[in-house]
Amino acid sequence: MAATGSSLALAPLFSISALGMRVDATSYPDAVTRIVEWARNGESRTVTAGCVHVVMEAYDQRAYQDVVNSSDMVTPDGMPLVWLLRASGIRNASRVYGPHLTLELLEAAHRQRIPIGFYGGSPRALDGLLAVAQRRYPDAPVVYACAPPFRALEPVEERQVVEDIRSSGARILFVGLGCPKQERWVAAHRGQIPAAMIAVGAAFDFISGVKPQAPAWMQRSGLEWLFRLLTEPRRLFGRYFRTNPRFMVLIALQLWAQRRTRPGSAVR
Repeated sequence: MAATGSSLALAPLFSISALGMRVDATSYPDAVTRIVEWARNGESRTVTAGCVHVVMEAYDQRAYQDVVNSSDMVTPDGMPLVWLLRASGIRNASRVYGPHLTLELLEAAHRQRIPIGFYGGSPRALDGLLAVAQRRYPDAPVVYACAPPFRALEPVEERQVVEDIRSSGARILFVGLGCPKQERWVAAHRGQIPAAMIAVGAAFDFISGVKPQAPAWMQRSGLEWLFRLLTEPRRLFGRYFRTNPRFMVLIALQLWAQRRTRPGSAVR
């Protein structure tokens, strides 16, 4: 198990490898504390919400794996990664789900008046998300919001986006461009944008209500994928068919190899 650095007095994050991709043992209070500190210091940081899809994209593409592993924090967004943390000896590991982390950070921004921005999603999802943020967290200063076109931006357009975000003063930037685009985007802009950039996946769609979320019991049971498949079969069948069975087999082999090479060991 590895430890990644954090700023100032925050304790190091303990992490494990999921098929070569780092996963950090964090929690909602811990993740919010770190992100708020980075935001207050104007640090350019990146956070990835790790799930099975991200793990398998990283397994298949070494360059993308390097992008994810360069993140300042990789949260266990899906229950399979929480179970993997626990199987690796981190008994109190808990889920840090992108949509819920977004709401927790909006609450913190509301209380502490931290400027926030949103980049990604469809215009409909972004409008819905902004409406929810305004209704629930009226004192959270939203200083930037943009739903970019789905096509790749021209260099001049990309430079304008960066300049707009910088000039807005946003210190927490939620990025919802979909995996693997959003992780690559935040990594490419580390050092250019003085904000904690959080790649939050489908959070824009879920919080806005554009797409339904799985019931809490399905999320806790690791069945969120089934709910999403039933609601979006055409879009997700191919992805889940390619990723989920391979993930299960490869993770089982990883755990078996760990037990063979480190008999009786435990992560603390």
